[in-house]
Amino acid sequence: MLVDDGFFKLVKKHFQKETNKKLKFLQTFRNICKKEKIILKHLFIYMAPPYQSEVPTKEEDKLKQNYDNMKKMLDKKKWVTVKEGRCQRLKLGGKFEYYQKGVDTHLVMDLVKIPVNFPEIKKVILIASDSDFIPAIKDLQSQGIEIILYTYFDKKRHSQFSTSNHLLNSVNRYVKFKKEIFE
Repeated sequence: MLVDDGFFKLVKKHFQKETNKKLKFLQTFRNICKKEKIILKHLFIYMAPPYQSEVPTKEEDKLKQNYDNMKKMLDKKKWVTVKEGRCQRLKLGGKFEYYQKGVDTHLVMDLVKIPVNFPEIKKVILIASDSDFIPAIKDLQSQGIEIILYTYFDKKRHSQFSTSNHLLNSVNRYVKFKKEIFE
């Protein structure tokens, strides 16, 4: 299972607001595997630490501490691999916006290496919403590997949950997240 953590956190946050309760992180991935009737061999999580100014603000310090605690917990699990990108801050229209950089590249590199690193794997669960993964998906499918996409979308252009039909049509099957999978 490969997880774009930036996207996953947005979905989790969306359902937390809807349910008004804290939702599980690792349990969600176990729930997905149970639903799919597969054994989770390895979980790859692709994330980026939060942006830090030269002199971090209290909010930046808090975000970094939370991130470090999460990463430390994940690093203790032998069945989990964390790959990190970085966070870029841009000032657009007078306000700061933050973007992950390098995260998708790590994910694509690991996707295309699955047949070599895990030759017994014939099914991959991808948690993402980015159409940049389509060439890697097509390559894996040509090698007989089934790709199941777990995603969330709202069919509104330019929303944070905008997922391309091209991505949905590229996978063997997709599942739209529902709040029950987090419980």
